[in-house]
Amino acid sequence: MKIYIVTSNLLKSRRKMMAFTVFVILMPWQLKAQDVFKGFENLFTVPESYVVKHTSKAPAIDGDIDEQIWQQAKWTKDFVDIEGSLKPNPPLQTNVKMLWDDSCLYIAARIYDPHVWANLKKHDEVVYRENDFELFVDPMNTGHQYYEIEVNALNTIFDLFLTKPYRNQGAAISGWDAPGLRTAVKVQGTLNNAADTDKGWTVEMAIPYKAINPGFRRTVPQNGTVWRINFSRVEYDTNIQNGQYIKVKDAATGRDLLEHNWVWSAQGLINMHYPERWGYLLFSDHQADDVVFEMPYAELQKRYLWLVYFKQKEWQRQNHSYAQSLKELGLESSYNILKKFNNLQLEATKHQFMALINDEENKITYTINQDGFVEPLTTNH
Repeated sequence: MKIYIVTSNLLKSRRKMMAFTVFVILMPWQLKAQDVFKGFENLFTVPESYVVKHTSKAPAIDGDIDEQIWQQAKWTKDFVDIEGSLKPNPPLQTNVKMLWDDSCLYIAARIYDPHVWANLKKHDEVVYRENDFELFVDPMNTGHQYYEIEVNALNTIFDLFLTKPYRNQGAAISGWDAPGLRTAVKVQGTLNNAADTDKGWTVEMAIPYKAINPGFRRTVPQNGTVWRINFSRVEYDTNIQNGQYIKVKDAATGRDLLEHNWVWSAQGLINMHYPERWGYLLFSDHQADDVVFEMPYAELQKRYLWLVYFKQKEWQRQNHSYAQSLKELGLESSYNILKKFNNLQLEATKHQFMALINDEENKITYTINQDGFVEPLTTNH
């Protein structure tokens, strides 16, 4: 047993700062768990979670998020910078709430913005080149075969199917359209009017489960189903010139300044296409507010698979081949997860690898490969 002394500034205000000492008792297995993720902390923060209630009545998709049906759903916390604590919180507020029934997932978003503008009007134009609101969803939680839907203040939709993340040479299929998708936007102010100050804009979406059904896999949720999901807001800095909104240019290059990316669940880096970093969506048919999301044990196991993945990619960049053993990656073959010993294995060649993890009680072995594809393998006991 080791005792660590930590001095922490936990109470701050404009007038005073109180510092005090906290004695933290950590067991050896806890120290080991902390140390193993060192160097990758921004990729292993705990994602946000949301318990979505079942509704017997579907909301009208008209952009009005103040209707009674939405009062039963809770707003998410305010969006943060995509890099999380590495950057300051956004100056403009964004929130989302959700409901579900037997056919659709319903999403409401409120986007505070004193200057609401949009110009792109054609379906599948690259909407993120303007201010927009974006949804990313991986119903199967494999890190592959996921969906992206973007919308601007004109209710122009850009919908994509991703075979796998771009980092793994995935293809973005913009020719895919979400069948049955219904969306609506309502502006609290006047669109494209630089002479006034707006409150912002709101979005409603109805996403049929049949629209996000990869292959023959069933994606209709039930009570207790967990999906991976995240939301992003793209916001550009603009100036007003001749009554129009013009993106601010970089003085050195003459190019548009890079956009701001504000998200519900922090990614830890400027890239939305890390599905393993998205938040957790728990479907519940309980009407009371007594359902609390608890991190599934399997998700805690998968953290070690993702650690192997990131370490292998780093090893490959440095050595032009994959490591052949866990030892080369500085990892052990056994880890304690919730006081259960888990076996971690690595099978690798120079150009491919698969990592596996399970415990003695669990009949499912989870795997990850060099493309970041995660799947369960059922073993016979």
